[in-house]
Amino acid sequence: MRLHRLTLTAFGPFGGTQTVDFDDLSTAGLFLLHGPTGAGKTSVLDAVCYALYGSVPGARQGGGQGTALRSDHAAPATRTEVTLDLTVAGRRLEITRQPPWERPKKRGTGTTLDKAQTWLREYDATARAWKDLSRSHQEIGEEITQLLGMSREQFCQVVLLPQGDFARFLRADAEARGKLLGRLFDTRRFADVEKRLAERRRTTETQVRDGDAELLADAHRMQQAAGDAMELPELAPGEPGLAEAVLGAAAVARSTAREQLTVAACTLTAAESAQAAAGRALDDVRELARLQRRFAEARERVARLEQGAEAYQEAQALMERARKAEAVAPALDLRESSEAEHRRAAAAEARARALLPETFADAGAAGLAAAARRAAEELGGLDSARRAERRLAELLDERVGLDRQERADADLLQEAEAWLDGWEETHTALQARVDTAQQAAALAEQLAVRREPAQQRLRAARLRDQLVQDTDRAVERVRTAQDETLRAKQHWLDLKEQRLNGIAAELAAHLTDGAPCAVCGATEHPDPARKVAGHVDREAEEHALTGYQRADEQRAEDERRLAVVREALAAATAEAGDSPTEQLAQEAAELEERYAQARGAAAGLHAAQERLRQAGQEHERRLAARQETAVRTASRVGHRERLDRERASLEEELDRARGSLDSVAARATQLERRTALLTDAADTARVAEDTAQRLKDADARLADAAFRAGFETPQAAAAALLDNAAHRELQRRLDAWQHEDAAVRAVLAEADTAAAAREPQADLESARQAADEADRRLRDAASAHDAAGRRCAQLDRLSTRATASVRRLAPLREEYDRVARMAGLAAGTSADNERRMRLESYVLAARLEQVAAAATVRLRRMSSGRYTLVHSDDRTGRGRSGLGLHVVDAWTGRERDTATLSGGETFFASLALALGLADVVTDEAGGVRLDTLFIDEGFGSLDDQTLDEVLDVLDSLRERDRSVGIVSHVADLRRRIHAQLEVVKGRSGSTLRQRGTG
Repeated sequence: MRLHRLTLTAFGPFGGTQTVDFDDLSTAGLFLLHGPTGAGKTSVLDAVCYALYGSVPGARQGGGQGTALRSDHAAPATRTEVTLDLTVAGRRLEITRQPPWERPKKRGTGTTLDKAQTWLREYDATARAWKDLSRSHQEIGEEITQLLGMSREQFCQVVLLPQGDFARFLRADAEARGKLLGRLFDTRRFADVEKRLAERRRTTETQVRDGDAELLADAHRMQQAAGDAMELPELAPGEPGLAEAVLGAAAVARSTAREQLTVAACTLTAAESAQAAAGRALDDVRELARLQRRFAEARERVARLEQGAEAYQEAQALMERARKAEAVAPALDLRESSEAEHRRAAAAEARARALLPETFADAGAAGLAAAARRAAEELGGLDSARRAERRLAELLDERVGLDRQERADADLLQEAEAWLDGWEETHTALQARVDTAQQAAALAEQLAVRREPAQQRLRAARLRDQLVQDTDRAVERVRTAQDETLRAKQHWLDLKEQRLNGIAAELAAHLTDGAPCAVCGATEHPDPARKVAGHVDREAEEHALTGYQRADEQRAEDERRLAVVREALAAATAEAGDSPTEQLAQEAAELEERYAQARGAAAGLHAAQERLRQAGQEHERRLAARQETAVRTASRVGHRERLDRERASLEEELDRARGSLDSVAARATQLERRTALLTDAADTARVAEDTAQRLKDADARLADAAFRAGFETPQAAAAALLDNAAHRELQRRLDAWQHEDAAVRAVLAEADTAAAAREPQADLESARQAADEADRRLRDAASAHDAAGRRCAQLDRLSTRATASVRRLAPLREEYDRVARMAGLAAGTSADNERRMRLESYVLAARLEQVAAAATVRLRRMSSGRYTLVHSDDRTGRGRSGLGLHVVDAWTGRERDTATLSGGETFFASLALALGLADVVTDEAGGVRLDTLFIDEGFGSLDDQTLDEVLDVLDSLRERDRSVGIVSHVADLRRRIHAQLEVVKGRSGSTLRQRGTG
């Protein structure tokens, strides 16, 4: 890789555009990059790194996605840009990068953020022109990384050799060296292998522990089931021998449980036999007690039967008389029903005769029937008179209705005539109201169109007046903010200049004896600069810068607000015009008043139209009513004459039919009542005669039936007769006595009952207690047997489960042992790893051995053959080995740690180490040739002879057209190296000057 040209604009401390011609600088092979502290020497190297990778090394990247790279000295309209022209892998490329840029807006105030941009071009030697390759950040980054064959960290260590980092590398411990080498040689894959093995070990260990925990849980369940017959091993999950111990304890527990099950089965058999014998004895005693109770109860029932024998004989006699009386019962029922019927008929006849006139008191049934027929015949002759009377009432109602209609029509006709006389005047007035409302509605519509624009102009005028005041205030705020911004900027620049003038004292405050200076690299500091009164430190400068930035932001915000207010004022003025607000308000008020009046007048339009329509309909209705009234009056005259003629004829007919009564209906009612009374009296008289004859016949039958049944009188037969309830009760008593007598005799005749009565009294309580005790013993034996059976089954099930778990875990245990052994070896914790070297450290140790061999070639030359760098894999104390680095002193023949080197020795040892590392990394990256190198600082710690030797080594790097840039501000180097790139700093930013080139 060879650099040709670097162009940077508004980058870092460079406010303008600066160009570095590396081809011109490389002519001498060795060139010096120098300048005062803080001028921007490192920024040139940062620009190269940014052009290639889009970022700068370490913490200098800052925040804001690259916005911190922009120069504070740049003009607001100048965009930050870096362009690098280089040759890599035989291809001439040009890379241009622009970081994100917060630029001023083209319209209005404020800023807007432009995204980062990148261009990649390649020079076509045939066409002698540049051609575009890509504008994609990702594509360009991948292309450059592939061509260079190294990452940004590797590039910064190989091409931009920071001596301070390698000096620390020489003095660092194994862990710190491992981190640096890991970044350079990308050994993350070996670290990933270590992590993967450790994770796999933890995973398998967790699985084994989980399996052992489940196995122990099953063991605890077996212990609970076995009771005291099982002892668990005192082992934790994951410990060796746990599975065998659990399975052995389970086998002992199962054997003990089976023995207990056999004993429980024998005990259960004996308890069942004893319980069966006790049950049979209890049944025998219960049967004996039952028979003895049965015999005693039978004796008691015999005594009670003997006491009730007399009552039984009386009941038999009573039942016999009742059977005889049952033969007389039909005659008694007939006589009783005949007597009741006769009484009812006599009472009905008496009631009917009481309603008749006294002339019919002695009349028989035949005479009453004849009188009823005569009254019915007279009633039939009044039907025609009743119809005539009803018709006459209808005629009178019709005549009254005609008179009422005549009066109503007269009133209606009079009202219609009066209303029609005023129709023309009413119609004219209503039409005038409609016309007036229509004119008001049209005026309201016209005013409504003018109303909203007038209100809008009034609002715009009021807003215009308010914005005028706001504009004045905003202008004053902008002037104040501008003045404040200028004062804050001047204050910051003054403090910055004071700090730059005293920066040496600030750097000297951090010097310690024995430590190299960050500027010259010297380890001795005989006369460090001192802070003077009024010294400005970094905090004061940053505080002033923060004040300036806040003031500038406030100024920009006030200017933005002023522009917004002015824009709003222009819009309000364009809408309101130049008319005063008071005039517009008066015109709007007058327009509102006229609009309200017109709208109020137009509101009655619908009501006026509705009243006009209703008046027209009323006019039509009045005309029709007057015509209909005239027609009805003419038709009523003829109808009234017909009614009068029919009325006279009906009145003559009714006078003949009424006789002395007021109406035909009264006469008909009189005849209907008389006919009904006579008919009823005749019927009741006939019924009374019939019932008297039937009662006489029933008395004769009853006397004959009582004599035949053996009773002296009918009354005696009636007394002996029982009703159904008494008969059933008496029969029940007789049946019960007979049944009890038969049952008692049967019991006394039983042989086993009589034999039991001769036995001693049965002891039922003792037999029951013996049976209960046998049952309890049987239940206890059965429970013990069931518990023993469940224990055996549970132990068998848990043992089977534990055995399956042990078999299932066997491959996992083997895998865990294998993975744990490999993880221990890779992590350096295994006893088999004697030097406790991690896998990544082992790989890095091989790389460090290569670096030490490559560095030794140049170190021997720089030290006149005195020093040689060697790799050491010895352990230090209790730590791990693999990344030790020693130096062999040829003068003493002893090997010692690199931390014992002096300041100058440390510099050229670190330089040799850096150059050796560059060679190894270059080979690792695919052998990409590095034609341009930079070495940063540290030359101030060398004496003249050593400096000459180091420069000779660096000068040897020019072989094969390679150029080396030394970054330093040591004055002696300016005399020794003629090709120089000087960084000059100033208040408006830094600039670049090339000297001593062709």
